[in-house]
Amino acid sequence: MSFTAVHPVWGRLDVSLNDLGCGRTWAEIHRVKGLRLACPECGGRLFARASQHGVRHFYHQVRPPDCELANESPEHHFLKLELAMAARAAGWRAELEVSSDVRDWRADVLVFDDRDRPFMALEAQLSPMTPTEARMRTDRYARDGVAVCWVALQDRPWSRAVPTLRASAPAEGGKSWTVRHGLARYTWTPRTLKAKATWEHITCPLGDALAWILQGTVRVHTAVNGTVWWTAPAYEERALERARLEAEAEAAEQEAAAERRREQAAAADRRRRAAEQRALDRQDELEERHNEMQRLAGFFQRTGFDLTAWDAFTQLVRSASGKAIVYGEQSPRYGNGLLVHARHRDTEAGYTLAAVVCPDPHALTHWPEKLDILVPDHTWLARIRTAARVPLRVAVLDPRTGRRTFERIPPSPVHRPGPDRPG
Repeated sequence: MSFTAVHPVWGRLDVSLNDLGCGRTWAEIHRVKGLRLACPECGGRLFARASQHGVRHFYHQVRPPDCELANESPEHHFLKLELAMAARAAGWRAELEVSSDVRDWRADVLVFDDRDRPFMALEAQLSPMTPTEARMRTDRYARDGVAVCWVALQDRPWSRAVPTLRASAPAEGGKSWTVRHGLARYTWTPRTLKAKATWEHITCPLGDALAWILQGTVRVHTAVNGTVWWTAPAYEERALERARLEAEAEAAEQEAAAERRREQAAAADRRRRAAEQRALDRQDELEERHNEMQRLAGFFQRTGFDLTAWDAFTQLVRSASGKAIVYGEQSPRYGNGLLVHARHRDTEAGYTLAAVVCPDPHALTHWPEKLDILVPDHTWLARIRTAARVPLRVAVLDPRTGRRTFERIPPSPVHRPGPDRPG
């Protein structure tokens, strides 16, 4: 069945209107013999009748299998009639079953603006279709400057792809259809990033929802995931405000993360340069030590000093003196011993002679009283004790044990003390 028909003289008839949309009455078409009415879809012959519930409509003399109007379900007819009545109740002119001039679309209900221009189609969609098909049909309307509000009775995959209201028929004894899904508000209180924000669908009478849509009180909103619903501009602005805050917070976090990465990179670069400098310093130290060992080769050969113990012995010398030290040359004046020059660590004063390492015991005929002799073991101490001709101060710095022993050695009884200076 359908709500529209075409008369050869009167033109288009719409039984949902009191004057049939052409200044005629129901009595002029209902049960009138010889009246020629045609289907606007397939051109087949139509007759006017009323259902047992009093719903006026047209029916085909012979139902054609390929005519959409002839094969629409009763639920579809009742829903599109409800859509037309709701649009008219909101103050708009609405016509049922209107096709475009080139017949590339046919609106269940076409709503016209105050200048009599079609601006919105209300589509009762109960049969299956894909999301792609829904978008294509919506785009087809858009090319003619007509927006679309789809109305379904069940949740369908396509209903998330195009502006859709999901409605339910009146309960037993009820009068109004109800929107259950498709009209949403944005809740966010208080308006801080810590507060939860969400879109929640609201329930309202179908007539109210259509009035808001046709008046522009609500408009189409597309979520980030592509889901489409109707909402008020104030809710969109609130969602945008939240999105801006989130974007600013994310940007700040990204900048902080970038700054941390820069700091980490700078720290890593500093560590790398420090490691490279340590490697260079170590190379310099090794080279300096190699040169020092080469310089002292004669001393080691003469004294038989264990080269592997030299660093530990030097550390004991520094620890015993409490001063910064440098080794000089072997001095014939001091029994070919290795001269040790020292200065205090906290002073800029020059180095002074502080001790002599392993002088030839037989060359100690004269020795300054305050000049210390440094030896690595008690074997050297015994040699010096046997050969001492003047009072001596000897420090035994054992590199193997790390022990330090300080001795004052009197002159050997077989020798007389000489002047307090080297010979």
